[in-house]
Amino acid sequence: MQAVLTAGLPAARARPTAPGAGSSGAPRTMVPTVTAALALARSTRVPGPDLPYWPVAPHRRDRGLPVPAALDPLLRNSVAGGRFRPAPSAGALHPVSVRLLAGPGAGLPTGQYAYEPGTHRLHPLGPPSAPVARGAFAVLEIAPERTVSHYRHRAWPLTLLDTGHTVAALVAAGAGAYCLDLAAGAVPPPPRGRTHGIPLAVVRLTPDGELGGGPAALTDRETAAPHPDIAGARGVLRLLAAAGDRHGTWYTARRSAHPGTVRARRSAEPAALATGRPPSPEQLLRVLAAARGAAPDGPAWWLAVGGDHPALLTGAGARSRAGTGSGLRTEAVGPVLDTLAHWAAGQGWIARTGAVLLAVGCPSTADPARIRRDHLRAGYGIGHAQLAATAAGLPARPVGSWQNADLGAALGAPPGHRWIVHGLAFTAP
Repeated sequence: MQAVLTAGLPAARARPTAPGAGSSGAPRTMVPTVTAALALARSTRVPGPDLPYWPVAPHRRDRGLPVPAALDPLLRNSVAGGRFRPAPSAGALHPVSVRLLAGPGAGLPTGQYAYEPGTHRLHPLGPPSAPVARGAFAVLEIAPERTVSHYRHRAWPLTLLDTGHTVAALVAAGAGAYCLDLAAGAVPPPPRGRTHGIPLAVVRLTPDGELGGGPAALTDRETAAPHPDIAGARGVLRLLAAAGDRHGTWYTARRSAHPGTVRARRSAEPAALATGRPPSPEQLLRVLAAARGAAPDGPAWWLAVGGDHPALLTGAGARSRAGTGSGLRTEAVGPVLDTLAHWAAGQGWIARTGAVLLAVGCPSTADPARIRRDHLRAGYGIGHAQLAATAAGLPARPVGSWQNADLGAALGAPPGHRWIVHGLAFTAP
C-alpha cells in the first residue's frame, strides 16, 4: 500500500546538541561526539552570522611548476578554476584541496606537491614521507575554515559531500581508481612543518601504482586559536578521517562522462529549476542509474517528482502506478516536493522544480565510519548524476543542506533510520 507524503510537516522533536549550543549563534564549546555533531547539523538551528573570510589556500610566492602533460587534462577538467570549477561545492567555497604524491612515471621528480587550482600549477612541498610506487596520487584534504565561516554548524557534512563530488569529477576526467575509506594514519603525511588539511579520500590519477603508507598525526598547525565552530568541525573531521581502514577499499574507476561534459557542468540557478516540468521517465531513469551505478554500496537512491502526478519513486522493474513508465516504482504519493522544500533550509524553489534525486541513509545512531561512508558516497553518486543530467541537457543543482529530513519517519517507518543525506534538483529543459 502506498504511503501519502504530506507537505508542511511540523518540526521534528528537538535532538541533543552540543553543550552551550543556543539559538543566538554565539561561540560554543566543541561538540563532544560525532553523533551529537550530526544531530546539530541536521537540526533547524539557524547558523550564526558569517565569520571573517578564510582563504582556501595560503598565498604562495613561488610560481610553481607546470602540470605534466599526462596529468594536465585530468586536473584541468576536474579541479582547476576559481570560484566556479568542474567539481561543485556548497556555496562555491571549495574546502577540498589536492596534495599530489608523485612516484616514478608521474612526469615529475618524486615527491609531494600542492596543486593550486586558480593557476593550474604545482608547488613542491618536499620529498615523500613514505615510499610512493609508480604513478601519481591525489590526496583530497579538507580545510573546513571557509565553509564553516558561512555555514557554521552545518558545514562539516557539506565538506564530506564536496569531497565526494571532487572524486566524481576526477574519475569522470580519467582518474584510474579511488579510495574513500583509507585511515588517515595510512596516508603519507606532508613534510614536517607544512600546514595541511584533513585527508578523507585518495584518487589514483594514473592507470597503475600503489599508495605507500606511513604514520601520520592529524594535528593542527595553526598558531592562533580558531573560532569554536572551526575547532568543532576540525575535531569531527579528524574523527571521521581516523575511522577508515588501514588498507582501504580501492575501486577501479569507470569513466562516466566525456571531459567536455565535466567542463560544461554548472549548477543551475534556482529560477531556472523552478519550471514545474518533470523530466521524462527515460531521463529520470538515466539520472537515477548514474547515481546507483556509481555508488551501489552507498546510501539508497529515491526520486521525488512533481507535475500532475507528484510521487516518491524508487528504481524497480514494475510499472509505476503514477504513470511514470516501466523501471520506476511508486513508494508514496502526494506533494513530495513541498515537503522537501520544507526540509531544505529555506530553499522554497524546490517545491516548483521538476524532480529531486535523493540519497537516503545514515541513521541517527551511525558510527563515524558509516557517517563518513554515506556522505562521501552520496556526494560521489550525486556528482555522477549531475554529469548525467548535464549530458542529457537537464538543468540541475546539488542540494546539500537538509534540516529534520527524516524521510523514513515521514513515510511511517521508525524514526532516525532514513535521513536525506544529499539531493540533486533537476528539471525538464
